[in-house]
Amino acid sequence: MFALSKVLRRTQRLRLGASSVVYSKDILQSGGGERSFFTLQPCSIVSYKREPLPRFDDISSLSQRALSSNAGTKSDQEEDDLEDGFSELESSKSGQDSSSDDEDEVAPEADDDDEIQDLDLVSRKPVDNKPSELFKTIVSAAGLSVGSALDKWVEDGNDITRVEVAKAMFQLRRRRMFGRALQMSEWLEANKKIEMDERDYASRLDLTVKIRGLEKGEADMQKIPKSFKGEVVYRTLLANCVAACNVKKSELVFNTMKDLGFPLSAFTCDQMLLLYKRVDRKKIADVLLLMEKENVKPSLLTYKILLDVKGATNDISGMEQILETMKDEGVELDFHTQAIVARHYVGAGLKEKAEKVLKEMEGESLEANRRAFKDLLSIYASLRRQDEVERIWKICESKPRFEESLAAIHAFGKLNKVKEAEAIFEKIVKMDRRASSSTYSVLLRVYVDQKMLSEGKDLVKRMAESGCRIEAATWDALIKLYVEAGEVEKADSLLNKASKQSHTKLMMNSFMYIMDEYSKRGDVHNTEKIFLKMREAGYTSRLRQFQALMQAYINAKAPAYGMRDRMKADNIFPNKSMAAQLAQGDPFKKTAISDILD
Repeated sequence: MFALSKVLRRTQRLRLGASSVVYSKDILQSGGGERSFFTLQPCSIVSYKREPLPRFDDISSLSQRALSSNAGTKSDQEEDDLEDGFSELESSKSGQDSSSDDEDEVAPEADDDDEIQDLDLVSRKPVDNKPSELFKTIVSAAGLSVGSALDKWVEDGNDITRVEVAKAMFQLRRRRMFGRALQMSEWLEANKKIEMDERDYASRLDLTVKIRGLEKGEADMQKIPKSFKGEVVYRTLLANCVAACNVKKSELVFNTMKDLGFPLSAFTCDQMLLLYKRVDRKKIADVLLLMEKENVKPSLLTYKILLDVKGATNDISGMEQILETMKDEGVELDFHTQAIVARHYVGAGLKEKAEKVLKEMEGESLEANRRAFKDLLSIYASLRRQDEVERIWKICESKPRFEESLAAIHAFGKLNKVKEAEAIFEKIVKMDRRASSSTYSVLLRVYVDQKMLSEGKDLVKRMAESGCRIEAATWDALIKLYVEAGEVEKADSLLNKASKQSHTKLMMNSFMYIMDEYSKRGDVHNTEKIFLKMREAGYTSRLRQFQALMQAYINAKAPAYGMRDRMKADNIFPNKSMAAQLAQGDPFKKTAISDILD
């Protein structure tokens, strides 16, 4: 069994003898049960006496054991950019917050097979990628509800079998057609075509949250028969709470799972790590200590999260120590893990190390490692290696996969090769499969980076004429395009328009582009307005938002009354740069002149 203390000691330099984890108990006011939580007692001896699993609602931050050190830490903006680049780490991807019904288009296949299997949402993974007949029927139901198409399927004498349903569900999920998958699930239960089991209810819960939101999913969960509310259902709810960055609900679900007696698993811990990676990295150490105490072996995702956080904080030495630990434990690096490492080497300016990892990803036969193409194109572009991008694209150009084509558009855009990116886009459009909104969004992002406002507007117009629904990624790119062009008021107008669409949830960055611009101008009114809009959109407050808000007051030379209290109310604690901002904008601060006047 892996000793988790090795990760803690080798990657975090934790002084386990300086303070220890003990448990204290409190009686819940509401339920009368016992609640245990972490407290710190300096210079005490660690006790390994078996105690109830700690609950995360009162877990303390082990600040002296923080995963990242202040030295060499990247700016918040850089960290957010890096996090955006590694969204594939999330077992429930951030894009799911803005999922649409996907009723009018076949989305490209997504690399989320692991997500489907980790959540245990399908009873049978197909051994081949050939679409099932049931899947074809559902996809071809243009202009009809899925229920009507399934009614006709049965009328034509076709059987609805468990195997066929599982295969169709897997293929719908893989293509991120969550709306149709939900309709199929509801039809199956309403028509009593299958006997629902726990996985079916968990799958329904997951799809409901993706399409209709977390609150609707929680309401529907209450309707699930008690006998089917097992670990699979609760871990599905936990993953979706984490995807929504809802700390309170995530911790509540974690505690409920503990109270119900479910064993602590690597999956559950990984979800909490993902959550704290986004909202409070100091608590990552707490989760790792809990895993060590309960003898939970880290998964590959556990290591990916640690590698990503270390790299994002520019602690390359710490990242390499984690790699050594993985090697000692016999954990093999997959393409995605190697890509994380390579990207952080690029970010740290370690070009030779990055290229060494990329060659390892290529292996002896690049053609045999097709799954690595997407990351190779992106990272070589970041290294400004046009020759390598062209070499890899040449291999797959004759018969490119959809995701490779999107990666190639993005890569050539990074290299300022707009014509090459446009040519690949046109090839996708001419494919038998109709281009989705994601296709347009990638090229639009190229125009954003090149500040090609006119071309961006024309592309969005073309997209609308093609019948594609404008989704969150497209709105994000378009809003940034106007901000980059200096038309922040137009961007703000687009934000208002997009916010009124019921089928999509805008990305956090879409708000931040505008908020940062208003902040630079010292426009306190509009900065506060965007701050409020983010809350209304369901985004919990983060340090970055308060930094932009505080900077607006500083640039306007206006007093920021009660800013510390506002942060405290949202459980946000200032870092070094935010503390400096608060001091600069403190309306009651003392100066040499004020001391004389006093």
